[in-house]
Amino acid sequence: MNTKRVLIAYGTKHGATAGIAEQIGKTLREDGLDAVVLPADDVDDVRGYDAVVIGGSLYAGHWSGKAKRCAERNADLLRHRPVWMFSSGPLDRSAEEKDIPPVAAVARQMQLVGAREHMTFGGSITAHTQGFLAKALLHEGKGGDYRNPERIRTWAHHISAELAAA
Repeated sequence: MNTKRVLIAYGTKHGATAGIAEQIGKTLREDGLDAVVLPADDVDDVRGYDAVVIGGSLYAGHWSGKAKRCAERNADLLRHRPVWMFSSGPLDRSAEEKDIPPVAAVARQMQLVGAREHMTFGGSITAHTQGFLAKALLHEGKGGDYRNPERIRTWAHHISAELAAA
């Protein structure tokens, strides 16, 4: 039996989205898949993968340019394999309380590559996050780590199940 190879590509500014991508990869590996996690900027060719997950951080309603360019660069090949997309960003529990639809830029990328679905996860800005905006948000009391590891694992198991059924 051939093990399916899955790429998890991510665009991140401060590392929170990378953490989500790593958790997805770890869960897929636990489910018996060959999962590779890479920064979106490092992905030039997806031919070696049976499925792809692309994730990007959200800032002020805009999806990571790195994730967007990765999808565009590989669009022709992505249309011929299963693709899922995720976003990380809300600095509250809203992503756990309700399904948050993809922002317009992500919806366009989903259509471009024929993605199966999208999931929004909470984001993270902590004292370790670099940058002026991060420090300003922390000063305003809007920081915290709102990534939910169990929700991330559940979604990754869902992807594994879909690939197993294919």
